[in-house]
Amino acid sequence: MTKTAVNRTGALSRLTVAALTAALVATGTSAVAADGPGTTPSKAGKAAAAFTKAGKAKAPAESGKSAAANVPGEFRWLHALDGSTVYEYAPDNAGGYQPRSWATDQWTYVRHAQQVDSNGDNAVDSLWVWDTDGYMAYSSPTDFAEVGHGWNIYNKIISTGNLGGAPSGDLIARDAAGDLWLYLGYADGRITARQKIGAGWNIYKNIAGSGDYTGDGKQDIVAADNDGVLWLHPGTGDYTKPFAPRVRVGGGWNTFNNLVGVGDLDRDGTNDMIARGTDGTLWRYSGAGNTTAPFKPRAQIGTGGWNSYRLMF
Repeated sequence: MTKTAVNRTGALSRLTVAALTAALVATGTSAVAADGPGTTPSKAGKAAAAFTKAGKAKAPAESGKSAAANVPGEFRWLHALDGSTVYEYAPDNAGGYQPRSWATDQWTYVRHAQQVDSNGDNAVDSLWVWDTDGYMAYSSPTDFAEVGHGWNIYNKIISTGNLGGAPSGDLIARDAAGDLWLYLGYADGRITARQKIGAGWNIYKNIAGSGDYTGDGKQDIVAADNDGVLWLHPGTGDYTKPFAPRVRVGGGWNTFNNLVGVGDLDRDGTNDMIARGTDGTLWRYSGAGNTTAPFKPRAQIGTGGWNSYRLMF
C-alpha cells in the first residue's frame, strides 16, 4: 500500500519506524523470563530501538488544549500488526479512530508488543517488545534497554498500568500451566523479578488490562473465559495481592476473539476497552466507573476487516 506521510502527535504515534534488520542473532535459553539481558542485541531490541526518539508527544488538541492534560483518563493510540506491517490509529476524539497510517513493514520477528506509560502522566510514552526468540526490549523517547530473555514460556503478556503504587506501568504474564506472574516496571523500562499472583488463569481465552474501569483510581483487568463469560478483576493497589475477587460482568463474550485496553478512547475521563468480533468488526466498551457494571452499552467503531491483524496493542 502507499506509505502515507502523517503528522504523528500521539504518544507512541511519534515512533517513526526504520527497517528492522533481518539478520539472525544468537539467543539464550533462560528458564525464567527477564533474568537479565542477553549478551547479543536481540531482534526485539532492534525493533524497539528503531523507533524515533523524538521526545514525548502530546495528545491532539481539544478546544485548543492538550487532551492528555485536561482529561484524567489515559491517552493512547492503537497499533495493529498485520503480518510484518504495523499500522497506527489515532483517536478521533469522538470515541473512534481516524484512518490508519503506515508505520513499518519490518516487524516479522515481533511476537508481542505492549505500550506503557512510564512516568504516570496518563499518556503512553514507551514500548515493550518481545521477539520470536523470547527476548524483551524497551524503547522510549529518552531510554532504550535490552531487558531480558526467556519470555517464550508465556502465552499471554499484558501491560496493566500501575499495579504497585509507583508511577510506572507494570506487566502480568501467564505461563502454560495457567500461573499468573507480576513484573513491576521502572521508569527506564527495567522490571523487577517476577512474583506469582495467581493460578488457574488458563480458563481465560482473552485478558485485557491497562484501565481503571471501576472509578476508584486502581488499575483493573478483565478476562473472558472459555465459556464466553466476562469477569472483572478489580485492582487493589497492593502489588502483593493486586486483584480482589473477580466479579461476573456478563455472558456472550465468545463472539469476540480479542480484547484490548485502549485508555480513554471516548475522552470522558474513564478508561475504555475495545473488542474485536469473530466477524472482524470492532466495538468500543466505554468504562462506566462501576464495579458491578464496569462498561456502558457497546458502540461499533469499525466494520469488518480487523481480523487481518495478528497483534493489537
